[in-house]
Amino acid sequence: MEQQYDDTVALPGGPRLALRRYAGERRPFLLVHGLSSNARTWDGVARVLARAGHEVAAVDQRGHGRSEQTADGYTTEQAATDLAALLGQLGWTGDRAPVVAGQSWGGNVVVELAARHGGVAAAGLVDGGWIRLAGRFTSVEQCWEALAPPPFEGVRAEDLTRRMAQWHADWSEEGIAGTLGNFETLADGTVRPWLRREHHREIVSSLFEADPESAYPLIDVPVLLLPAVGDPPSEADADKRGAVASALALLPDGQVEWYAGADHDLHVQQPDRCAGDLLHLVTRIRPEGRSEETA
Repeated sequence: MEQQYDDTVALPGGPRLALRRYAGERRPFLLVHGLSSNARTWDGVARVLARAGHEVAAVDQRGHGRSEQTADGYTTEQAATDLAALLGQLGWTGDRAPVVAGQSWGGNVVVELAARHGGVAAAGLVDGGWIRLAGRFTSVEQCWEALAPPPFEGVRAEDLTRRMAQWHADWSEEGIAGTLGNFETLADGTVRPWLRREHHREIVSSLFEADPESAYPLIDVPVLLLPAVGDPPSEADADKRGAVASALALLPDGQVEWYAGADHDLHVQQPDRCAGDLLHLVTRIRPEGRSEETA
């Protein structure tokens, strides 16, 4: 039976990153969370991948979850550089190059990793990877005004747990617990996000400045896009469908699976389906002309 264990890896000249890991003989998966999130949100997906025999690591990015807090380095580009160094430390290179999946901002980090660093066998973009805030806002200040997280000072952990369960009635207890891992519980019983507010703003700024469309043509491995849209569709979904269409037009090998009626955190809400789609992505990898299933 698959066994999850916690680990930490020190990057050369960089921070110490925390991992949630499963051992396995088949091709590794690296799972990358979104902005102000944490590795535990991937628990349901990771377990299914591990049951299929894959080695799995879900990473807390710098300043998130159990990973080291650093004074700087909170950009999409640096996050991708961190992941490239992590792959080297794990020995996930060559025939052990991983499938890397990222959610929301984590999807943009995966795009940057695959395009600028390589070393990725395939990429999964879970309701992210096409975020381009300059297309929606005119300045970083306007971005921050719209996207800044609510203050959590004084919110008690038990109250947040109850609210989370009400907001996400169709999520599993595991999914709720994983999302609560976005927060540190203080001695007085209140919570605060692991990611500091000033670092959150730095990442938002990097998302405003970045243009993922310039990276898509450089990605020479299979890519699977998993966008969440409303059911019925909303006006905001039209913008997302346009961004996904642009990505598919620029990616050398891109496919899409739409999640109608799903949450932005679809990997938490629908872990079995998400894991199944990522397992199918493995079959599109063709080392030396062979699919993963026949290799």
